[in-house]
Order: sequence, then structure tokens, then C-alpha cells
Amino acid sequence: MNTRDSAVSILAAAGNQLPEDVGKSGPLGLLLTVVLLIAVALLVRSMTTHLKRIPPSFDPADAPPDIPDTPAELVDQRAPEPGEELLDTLRRAPRAIEPPRDDDGRPDARRG
Repeated sequence: MNTRDSAVSILAAAGNQLPEDVGKSGPLGLLLTVVLLIAVALLVRSMTTHLKRIPPSFDPADAPPDIPDTPAELVDQRAPEPGEELLDTLRRAPRAIEPPRDDDGRPDARRG
């Protein structure tokens, strides 16, 4: 019966509240809300000043375009970067949803 008595006393205490006190926030809640709004306003202001400083392009403005003089310069004669050979192999490999290919690169004509 001890549990029943405690449950009744909790329900009785809840019934003693006045209806006008329910749902009201105190001055601490107002202060916290105002402080958070001020913090958000300062963060937005800081972000907009930082975004205004970003240049429209990160490319160097004074770099002239690289235009080759001869057709031989069009061919890339640099050393391959690490992993570039693997990427080229994967680009040339047939995809899983494509039919098998002949040696000439066209899809296999045999149907079976």
C-alpha cells in the first residue's frame, strides 16, 4: 500500500497547481533566449564578412594561358602520376553491364 499512497500523493500535488502558473517561463528563460539570439546575430555577421573576403576565383590572375607553339607540344610528355596508370586501365575496362567486346573495341556481334 505504500506505493499506492505515494502515487496518490504525487497526483494530489499535481492537482494543487494553479492553472495560470502552467506553461510560464521565468526570467532565466528569457535571458537565455536573448543571449542565444545575440550569439547567432554575431556569428552571421562574422560569416558574411568572411564570405565577402573570398575571391571570385582562386586561379592566379597574372598567369598567361599555356598555348603550345608546335603540334609536338600538344602531346603530354610528362611522367605519369602515381595511380594514373590504374585509372587509365579502369577507364578502358568494359563495364559490367556492357556486352563483351572484341579486340577492335566494338561490342561482340555473337549472340548466344
